[in-house]
Amino acid sequence: MESVYRFVAGIDVHKKMLAVVVRRQSEEHIEYRKRKFGTTQSEIEHLSAWLRSEGVAEVVMESTAQYWRPVWNGLEPHFRLHLTHPLKTRAPRGRKRDFRDAQRLADRWSSGDLEESFIPGAEQRSWRWLTRTRVSLKKKISVVRNQVEGLLEQGGIKLTAVASDVFGVSGWAMLEQIAQGVTDVDVLVGQARGVLRRKEGQLKEALVGRLEPVYRLLLKQYLDQVRLLRRQAEEIDQALAAAMAEHLPALHRLSQIPGVDLHAAQELLSEIGPGAAAFASAEQFASWVGVCPGSQESAGICYSYCSAKGNRYLRRLLCQIAWGAIHTKKTFFASLFARLKPRIEGKGAAWAVAHRMAKLIWLVLHNQVEYQEKGSAPPNERTILRKFKRMLKEFGRLGLDVRALLDQQLSALA
Repeated sequence: MESVYRFVAGIDVHKKMLAVVVRRQSEEHIEYRKRKFGTTQSEIEHLSAWLRSEGVAEVVMESTAQYWRPVWNGLEPHFRLHLTHPLKTRAPRGRKRDFRDAQRLADRWSSGDLEESFIPGAEQRSWRWLTRTRVSLKKKISVVRNQVEGLLEQGGIKLTAVASDVFGVSGWAMLEQIAQGVTDVDVLVGQARGVLRRKEGQLKEALVGRLEPVYRLLLKQYLDQVRLLRRQAEEIDQALAAAMAEHLPALHRLSQIPGVDLHAAQELLSEIGPGAAAFASAEQFASWVGVCPGSQESAGICYSYCSAKGNRYLRRLLCQIAWGAIHTKKTFFASLFARLKPRIEGKGAAWAVAHRMAKLIWLVLHNQVEYQEKGSAPPNERTILRKFKRMLKEFGRLGLDVRALLDQQLSALA
């Protein structure tokens, strides 16, 4: 293959060591220069100075766990960096060595034979850390919620069977009383607020139970954990609000989409970027996320249409947004799901809605347009005919003659 880059450095990244190969190509020959460096900040500075002295402009490395991040941060101000997936650059078995791996990276990148991973700028990477940490905190709160429910069941307290949210205002007040050793059912029921007040009889039956001192201690610790996690989530919310203050119009446009709230809009912005500039088209963005149909074809036969692996954070988020939009009445996505569900099973139809949602999000960010709700459009003649034919087939499977039934009804009316 024809070489594209003349001075390229390949770095094989490890926890304590960096194997670096500089590929210098002239019209006559190719020269390789090899050196090893450590992974401390001073060593990365020495690496940067050596690469500059060698005239390197392009640096390519593998995404080895989290060890590539400090190298990337140290070299980013001085070079054009590229990150590749290790599965796409894996060495043949029995031919793996550090310098050989680094040389392979430089050679393949010089010939344009490697696919580059999308790495956003430093500001957007900081947004990602905040939003992904907030998602992790929410998951931890869910884990503690399940632990509290198991602890209450240990003492025969069925609060979770009556209260929809055990960590709501009423449930939280009752849990604090139980952790303090209060066993009087009337006192516990008195903490109920709002809708729970109408369930006084059910609450009295559900709260008849008793926790041993050991379990009360554990319950108190679980509540302390939830307080800490909630406070940390609030601090992240404040930091995100300050960091994304310049991009309020983009957040507002995203929040107009059904199923997208402020937190979801912040996550979308942190993963994609304010203008989705890294993706040339909506189809390319949907493919990168991993919500479009895949293909596994051989000898003219397609064996699977399963989606390829993509950004797992966005896949999870788009599925949540899609289900939220599906359950929003009189929206385009609710009608789209209703049309697709008879032909595709429920989860497959929701996956198709997520695919359409991904394309819409790219349009909203890339073209800076407002979302316009189409609503649930009335069925056209073609849709009505298709449904009528499907109903006739169902009647036929049941052994019913629709035409004979209609004749009987008309004769009865006459």
